[in-house]
Amino acid sequence: MNILALDTATPVCSIALSSEKGKWYIEIDAGQRHSELFMEAADLLMKIGSLQPGALDLVACMKGPGSFTGLRIGFAAAKGLCLSLGIPLLAIPTLDCMAFPGQSWPGIVMPAMDAKKRCYFTALYRGRERLTDYMDAEVGDIARLAARKISGSAPGNDLLLLTGPDAEPLQSELRGLLEPPLRDKIRLDPGRRKGKAQELLEMVSIELGKRGGIIHNDDTEVFSGPLYLRKSDAELRLRPG
Repeated sequence: MNILALDTATPVCSIALSSEKGKWYIEIDAGQRHSELFMEAADLLMKIGSLQPGALDLVACMKGPGSFTGLRIGFAAAKGLCLSLGIPLLAIPTLDCMAFPGQSWPGIVMPAMDAKKRCYFTALYRGRERLTDYMDAEVGDIARLAARKISGSAPGNDLLLLTGPDAEPLQSELRGLLEPPLRDKIRLDPGRRKGKAQELLEMVSIELGKRGGIIHNDDTEVFSGPLYLRKSDAELRLRPG
């Protein structure tokens, strides 16, 4: 199956392509330039993989949370391809993709994306299990939740791995709120800032396995939109009262 995976949820834009011929990957630290660089990079990857758009069987993108602009760019590109080619679209939650590489971590994995105003988009995972809802949470609430989960874990399973693009500032804030020995249980994922299009591909493969390799167009995300845990700043400014 030929699958194109698009990750535009964070400043690090990544694209992965899987085909019968092999797998290819491009990653760009795009900052605020997703719209300028993203489609050009996707086109280059298709050329590297010697694949025409018409040969695609499925497109995958990040469902969110993430950058409002980035998510919209990714969804728009994915929907455009799927609707024009008549193929399915799968959208996978961003935090699930960020936590996926840490599934062998013995403790708890916490991806972190800056949601501004001392808040983060996050969730807690152990192995392949998500332990909490997707959250838009204040640092103090995250610290209390992390302390509770760490304290309730058996020795050896009580380490907290922070991953995602904003793991480092969250670690700094948590260390200021947690008392020892809890604050000494926090670790940083070396690959925290990497794009997650490859993980997106892997999670799509898992989902395909659950569905017996068959996905119908009306069972996909082609008529849905991103998962937003918070209204945009523009929407909040326009809210009455």
